[in-house]
Amino acid sequence: MKTFKRWMIDITDKRKGPVKIPGNKLRLEEVEKVVSTCTSQRFMDLPPSQIVPLLADDGIYLASESTIYKILKARKLLEHRGKSKRKSLNRPAPLIATRPNMIYSWDITYLKSSVAGRFYYLYLFMDIYSRKIVGWRVHECESMEYSARLVEEICLREGILENQVVLHSDNGGAMKGATMLATLQRLGIIPSFSRPSVSDDNPYSESLFKTLKYCPQYPSKPFSSTDCIRPSKNETSGHLKVRGQTV
Repeated sequence: MKTFKRWMIDITDKRKGPVKIPGNKLRLEEVEKVVSTCTSQRFMDLPPSQIVPLLADDGIYLASESTIYKILKARKLLEHRGKSKRKSLNRPAPLIATRPNMIYSWDITYLKSSVAGRFYYLYLFMDIYSRKIVGWRVHECESMEYSARLVEEICLREGILENQVVLHSDNGGAMKGATMLATLQRLGIIPSFSRPSVSDDNPYSESLFKTLKYCPQYPSKPFSSTDCIRPSKNETSGHLKVRGQTV
């Protein structure tokens, strides 16, 4: 408090800082040698953690690894060095749904079967504005032909027009397969995919799958066959029915 009161009277910074200069501080010419070495043709693509051991193999010691990091950071040489492209900071514009049948999200999830190591695959399409399940099927494998066929059924049932719907998904084979992409182009549906290495770019489908598998109606035992979860002709949208129970 006393320090604060003194500063209120006289706002001049009276801090003296370190009085002594460290004896092992690098001289200017030594700093320049570090910079020239790290930016040379041999080391321009390597981090200090690799440069220091390589120099040690040649019997050369310029500075410690942490000191080299500090020097390169001060010279802004840690941001981008070498011939590789700079990391792009541009993010795609977010997709915002303002009405039904504008943006669909879809994904495929595993359903355990009674045979160990064997799964059934739930294909599920959802309107992210109304949260309506516009289409779903269960198959014994992942296939772009199955997903393309289901998209056609959804467009016919929902009356989707050309360039009306954006369909978002991850980068799975059933999503980016040639048959699926050709079907989307023919139907006038705009495809949208998750960014590489971004695990939460398709949150609506992932959240729905977790809700499905953790709700009380979900069976505690594996499915014996797809007949337990296969929809009838009039049950491919709206709700997901498992063994006669609506989920």
